[in-house]
Amino acid sequence: MPQITLVQTTGGPGLYELTSEIEAFVQAAGIDTGLLTLFVRHTSCSLLVQENADPDVRRDLDAFFRRLVPPADDPSMRWIVHTTEGPDDMPAHIKAALTQTSIGVPVARGRMVLGTWQGVYLFEHRQRPHRREILLHLGS
Repeated sequence: MPQITLVQTTGGPGLYELTSEIEAFVQAAGIDTGLLTLFVRHTSCSLLVQENADPDVRRDLDAFFRRLVPPADDPSMRWIVHTTEGPDDMPAHIKAALTQTSIGVPVARGRMVLGTWQGVYLFEHRQRPHRREILLHLGS
């Protein structure tokens, strides 16, 4: 069963589309029908299947999560204890807990079965750049 680790460098918070890199892996695997499992090996970012047609969707999602979970130095977040790695670390863990670190995508006829406007994204929740590893596993 084919498996690789995809590396995505981020430049800060936001959604980074991975669809084309993942689709290339699926096509190269040569498996007609199966299940693609994606797993991000971190606790302060997540994975999403989301609309990839209008960039406003990504901006609005990012803005929503920033309002929902502000940095620890925001007065509304004084209750946070874990601040060792900076004021964005615990809020990033909360955002990751509210989303997901693993997703499954069906594969049929050698391609991911995504909807017309769906794409796969890494959702970075930290302020500074990071090197993120996403494990891709395709089983038949």
